[in-house]
Amino acid sequence: MISFDTAQSIIHQEAQKVEQENIRMEEALSRVLATDVFSDLDMPPFEKAAVDGYALRSRDLSQKLKVVEIIKAGHLPQKELKEGECAKIMTGSMVPIGADIVVMIEETNTDDEGFIKYFGKSKAANICHIGEDIQKGDKVLSEGTQIHPQHIAVLASVGATKINVYRKIRIGIISTGDEIVEPAEKPMPGQIRNSNAAQLIAQTAQSGHLPDYLGIAKDSPEALHFLLEQSEAKNDICLLSGGVSMGETDFVPGVLLERAYEILFKSIEVKPGKPTVFARKGNKYVFGLPGNPVSSFVQFELLVKQLLAKMWHSQPKSFVYMPLAADFHQKKGKRLSWIPINLAENGSIQPLSYHGSAHIHAYADADGMAAIPKGTEFLEKGSKLKVFLLRS
Repeated sequence: MISFDTAQSIIHQEAQKVEQENIRMEEALSRVLATDVFSDLDMPPFEKAAVDGYALRSRDLSQKLKVVEIIKAGHLPQKELKEGECAKIMTGSMVPIGADIVVMIEETNTDDEGFIKYFGKSKAANICHIGEDIQKGDKVLSEGTQIHPQHIAVLASVGATKINVYRKIRIGIISTGDEIVEPAEKPMPGQIRNSNAAQLIAQTAQSGHLPDYLGIAKDSPEALHFLLEQSEAKNDICLLSGGVSMGETDFVPGVLLERAYEILFKSIEVKPGKPTVFARKGNKYVFGLPGNPVSSFVQFELLVKQLLAKMWHSQPKSFVYMPLAADFHQKKGKRLSWIPINLAENGSIQPLSYHGSAHIHAYADADGMAAIPKGTEFLEKGSKLKVFLLRS
């Protein structure tokens, strides 16, 4: 049995990046950049007014000034300003030659003849200078950036309408067990509905990847071989739920060895999820996840997502440390335990009622999960715990 931290380290070491593909900017949301992106121009590309007002020469601030033109955004100035002249200008417009300051409209008076006079005290130029934000050739986004809406704006601003990203990862999903029936069926005595597959399909899709549900492998090595072969033919990763412990029908480790996989770990000092298997054969990966729904949910979030991030050359989601909102008691745990929590007032966390690894309903309203260190029986209010947020 290895520690949870060691399991994460093994996954990081074994991950191989997937190939790149070129896509349109409009399709890029949530994808990960495979190359750096550079600016093709200075930003701003011209001397630009930062406010609505009047462009003028700072040496003329104390004078009455004649308005010689009105400059709208997207239109070029037609005049070069001389002594005693100014131009009315809109935010984002090009500043005319000769002007070195833009004063705000609300800090000016206009007389009956149309001359303006500045009465403010600010000496701020209110001009965005060429290249003050970005200069031509500057790197604006780095490889490994996961693209959010603000990154789309950056891509658009530099004309990067086609970009290289890492392709989506194909993930096969297989449930195991004679007792499993599909959700549309009403279970007979001794049977349960297949919630794990639906959950893993949703987690895969939410992560931005491509789920491929292959069905239920009944409790025989032959059934497992058959579905694993199908998954290997078209997927990068296979997620198996169930069949990974020490029971008579827990065939997953043996079948993986028969299929020439190297089992990198098969037992983690963590709760829930102790009998989690991770195996690799070339560029194919398998996670054997426990059959209990909380175990499969938690280990997808904590371990499978680590592999996905590394294969995409992006940063895995970070843990945060947050204080307990109240004292916490439990029976002394022999392993690191992850429990569901809600966010409470003042940035603290409140553990939820939780009955163990079959109690997936405890996660229905959870904001995250917190790690309770091995051997802990009591934690006082304010103790800081490692937290993985689910809603962020």
